[in-house]
Amino acid sequence: MSDDETPLGALRAQVRAFNEDRDWGRYHSPRNLAMALSVEAGELLELYLWCEDGGPQPAVASREPKVAEELADVLICLMNLAEHAGVDLSAAVEAKLKKNAEKYPVSRAKGRMEKWDEL
Repeated sequence: MSDDETPLGALRAQVRAFNEDRDWGRYHSPRNLAMALSVEAGELLELYLWCEDGGPQPAVASREPKVAEELADVLICLMNLAEHAGVDLSAAVEAKLKKNAEKYPVSRAKGRMEKWDEL
């Protein structure tokens, strides 16, 4: 499976066009995009800061709509990074799932939280 065969390919094309229209490519080095991805993930994480494990998450109801926005920002940064790194995300996810299935077979990993080398 490749991005061209999934809806992800269409989204990547939209993100690419958005960036090209604004001439933002000059700022999109892999290093800058990796940092931006971390920043956006941090902004997502901030919405859950100080939540109680058994309480509402996010803890403040007005933050709930922001979760979708921050998730979108994370995905956009990830797609930009994949674009500049030459990574087909669909193929990479498929390969990683296959690798993880070998490391975490259902018979040993189901319902467990240990890492593969601790099972």
